[in-house]
Amino acid sequence: MRRFLILFFYLLTLPLSAQAAEPLSAEEFDRYTQGKTLFYGFDGTAYGVERYLPDRRVIWSFLDGRCQEGSWYEEAGQICFVYEDNSGPQCWSFALTPNGLNARFQNDPQATELYESGDIDEEMLCLGPEVGV
Repeated sequence: MRRFLILFFYLLTLPLSAQAAEPLSAEEFDRYTQGKTLFYGFDGTAYGVERYLPDRRVIWSFLDGRCQEGSWYEEAGQICFVYEDNSGPQCWSFALTPNGLNARFQNDPQATELYESGDIDEEMLCLGPEVGV
């Protein structure tokens, strides 16, 4: 009987886990990210940081002090980013997990998958433009 109860309660939690892994809509993504600065990791190392501003604007950095301003929009169930220094959109599917956001590049299981590694209250380090002599 005890095994049955454990199995029963385990099965009850499955739909909750599946819902947590569903891709976020644009509204859900905006609600979760707006006003935050989130660090992202990849394969156990720091990857980058993004500040989410009003009106779907963002600032991205690969943690090197160089920042790119951009914006995002939803297309075909993915969140697509366009940055000032990049020629085309970069589309991701975001899912909210118990550990934060997971992002899969172009919804491809073989492609880059990032995970949220923190939310900070500090400003990002963005150095000014490089100038010569």
